[in-house]
Amino acid sequence: MQTRQIATGILALSMMGSASVALADTWRFGLEETEGSVQYEYAQAFKQLIEKKSDGDITVQILPYGVWGSSYSTLYDAIQNGSIPLSFGSGFLGGTVPESQLMSLNYVMPNDQLETAEILNSDAFMKSDAWQQSFRTRGLVPLAALPEGYQVWTANKAIHTPADMKGLQIRVMDNSLLRATYQAYGASPITIAYGELYSALQQGQAEGNIQPVWAHENMGFYEVQDYMIFAEQSQFIANLIANEDWYDGLSDDQRKLLDTTIHEMVKKGDEIQKQLNQDRLKTIEDKSDIKIIRLDQAQRDEFRKLAKPIRDDFVNLVGERGGKALDILLEQEKARGDKSDGDSQSS
Repeated sequence: MQTRQIATGILALSMMGSASVALADTWRFGLEETEGSVQYEYAQAFKQLIEKKSDGDITVQILPYGVWGSSYSTLYDAIQNGSIPLSFGSGFLGGTVPESQLMSLNYVMPNDQLETAEILNSDAFMKSDAWQQSFRTRGLVPLAALPEGYQVWTANKAIHTPADMKGLQIRVMDNSLLRATYQAYGASPITIAYGELYSALQQGQAEGNIQPVWAHENMGFYEVQDYMIFAEQSQFIANLIANEDWYDGLSDDQRKLLDTTIHEMVKKGDEIQKQLNQDRLKTIEDKSDIKIIRLDQAQRDEFRKLAKPIRDDFVNLVGERGGKALDILLEQEKARGDKSDGDSQSS
């Protein structure tokens, strides 16, 4: 299990400054997560491919959570100013790119996790003007999406219906759409820093938590919770993003190398998250007596009905560009004929 006391030392200011010409072939890759995470394993595989294909002309420097600091705004600022030109951004990114909260909507993505990865990384969605401009107007470029597995609830009481979630102080990322979603479910969402979450759960400052399985195990959250609930309401999606000036300044060969490697990583990323989540769930079951609850279709439908109006909240919050991106996502899902739970989630 990853140590609960995450190092938060920040790199020297000289490292955080603008990249020099001497470091032009060193690609700093910032992660929101620690070693042992899906992002970390993805970054390691990405690093191996880039360095091999470039014959060592490019070095990828991986910067996990805690190396660059502990505030996600610090990481996003570093991406925007170019000192960390390549990084992941997920739920917290909504404060920088409001349209990215699309990835936080519940009961929108296909149930099949590989299909979700393929749709989000398709040219129709990823390279759409709506999605690209949502990031480029903030000095960023969206490159890829990495689904990291289903978001799983934990709590100190059993949850089968929205009534069971009433008043539950469940920790969510600092994301207005997530807060609206869990308020619609009847919960009382709160935001706590990731590095402080274990103690908050242990001391009762938070009563529930939302993470992919691997994170529940990696940070030991399951040790201080009694139930783990699989509602298949959403997958945790990390956006692979780049500094706009850095990306546009790459040579044609470098950009081609980056783009083809990212394409190869779609299937590899899905394999990483599936294996990691499967292994970590077994570890949780072997090391604890936490009770596993899997909601059936009828139970999921109760939550789905409450989540659907949040789509309108999303469009009203972020504007037309976000609405177009949502429409493209739903159109791509419909075109593939997804029949999740026997009834399209995009209906």
